[in-house]
Amino acid sequence: MKRRQTVLRIHPKDNVLVALNDLKIGQVISDNDVQIEVQNNIPAKHKFVTEPVLKGGYVYMYGVLVGRAKKDIVKGGIISTANLEHATENYGIQNRNDKKVWNAPDFSKFINRTFLGYHRADGKVGTENNWLVIPLVFCQNRNIEVLKNALVEQLGFDKKQHTTFDVDHLIKTYKSGGSTIELLNENIIVEGDDFTKNPLFPNIDGIQFLTHEGGCGGSTADAIALCHLLAGYINNPNVAGATVLSLGCQHAQASILERALFKMAPNNSKPLYILEQQQSTSEKEFLAEAVKKTFVGLIEANKIKREKAPLNKLVIGLECGGSDGFSGISANPTLGYVSDLIVGLGGTTVLSEFPELNGVEQELINRCESKEIAKKFSKLMHNYNEKATALGSGFSANPSPGNIKDGLITDAIKSAGAAKKGGSSPVRAVLDYTEQIENPGLNLLCTPGNDVESTTALAGSGCNLILFTTGLGTPTGNPIAPVIKVSSNTKLYEKMNDIIDFNTGSIIDGESTIEEAGEALLEEIIAVASGKSTKARLLGQNDFIPWKRGMSL
Repeated sequence: MKRRQTVLRIHPKDNVLVALNDLKIGQVISDNDVQIEVQNNIPAKHKFVTEPVLKGGYVYMYGVLVGRAKKDIVKGGIISTANLEHATENYGIQNRNDKKVWNAPDFSKFINRTFLGYHRADGKVGTENNWLVIPLVFCQNRNIEVLKNALVEQLGFDKKQHTTFDVDHLIKTYKSGGSTIELLNENIIVEGDDFTKNPLFPNIDGIQFLTHEGGCGGSTADAIALCHLLAGYINNPNVAGATVLSLGCQHAQASILERALFKMAPNNSKPLYILEQQQSTSEKEFLAEAVKKTFVGLIEANKIKREKAPLNKLVIGLECGGSDGFSGISANPTLGYVSDLIVGLGGTTVLSEFPELNGVEQELINRCESKEIAKKFSKLMHNYNEKATALGSGFSANPSPGNIKDGLITDAIKSAGAAKKGGSSPVRAVLDYTEQIENPGLNLLCTPGNDVESTTALAGSGCNLILFTTGLGTPTGNPIAPVIKVSSNTKLYEKMNDIIDFNTGSIIDGESTIEEAGEALLEEIIAVASGKSTKARLLGQNDFIPWKRGMSL
């Protein structure tokens, strides 16, 4: 059993330490043979300075600038929003240092490993085989729900909830004169049965019904971006085909979707049925045609079966949400190690959430394989932050109250930890929103930090599986890409085990290393890619929010 540390210095350049346990005022900590008396009660996950920092002085963490002191901070004093503000170093192409040689970690034990996936005609491999039913405009959302009610249960795709709630019991208690206190104390949780595999189409993992609030009434740019996103979903290797409902007169025209899909996949052979309501004789006929064409599409989709595929066919999205002060030292570095393993094996990983790369731009610029790639990244970051600032909320406003409460005081602190998900490999490509993944290796994808908008974008650009770290807990999932939820701390994993798939809190507990956790997580990835259900999939957590290219962090 390894011994849990009390504090952690992440980088030699840092002038803060991370409290791994609660520290009491007056407690003496030894750091590199220097004695530091703690000046405040410091909760686990929070940081304190190792030397006096005068007003205007800088605080460093992860080896980068993460804040500027708003007032003097005494040695051993906690950093907080009261005494520290966001600050980052300038970045630029002119400062680029591209002479580093990258060495992948030892991936020898995974060289001959495979997963069971769905091989597509274009050479890509899906980790799931889904049929999509999607609207081009929000006024088709009700029709999507009608199709869902018509198809899901009758075809056996209804995934019974693990938990239901006995509302009838509340009604009986109320009718018998029960008080408010009695009602609130009633146990109404009823454990349900696990869902069973659909017997009619056993090779189809699900019919996914998407709804959204776009397609008309907004900007033309948003309508075009929506069509490109939906085309990306159809093009994703986890999708076998799609039924698309259009009203007819909306901004998000079917022709825009078709052009976008042709650009992405000129030889697309997946079944695609686009139906326009304004060309139909009645809503009943319109929906009946949609049901019949979907059924025919499912017959075709069911012809493909899972077969062995090398791990270089994995395209893994790297995401975080509900982050805490441990995310950047346990869960995110674990994803970074997995990313390096996958890249070493010839696979692909994708780091998103550009507002959460604020402060580490220069490091990523240095890692870009070419000056052109670095220029694209720098331009996207600059333009995004400039637009958000003009609208009243720049990148510095990114941390949520939950982030701050759990030790992520500035966006630079949050970003420096979030960037660890990208490991250390070279950046092979930089993608704008909805651009498709074409290059193996590490890609950077421009998305908001908003969890669901970002996971939606990762799947839309071609990820066939998503890793999602969290320190506070979140149920987020995705309709077409399985989302493996990774906790940063054991307390969260034990408390929210019904929505978390994997725990890296063992790193904080001193029971495992980042490398050990990373290899174990890769084993979990192989299992999920071969058909094991994630917690989000079991719970039917299929979140889908397109990014309207305005202010969203």
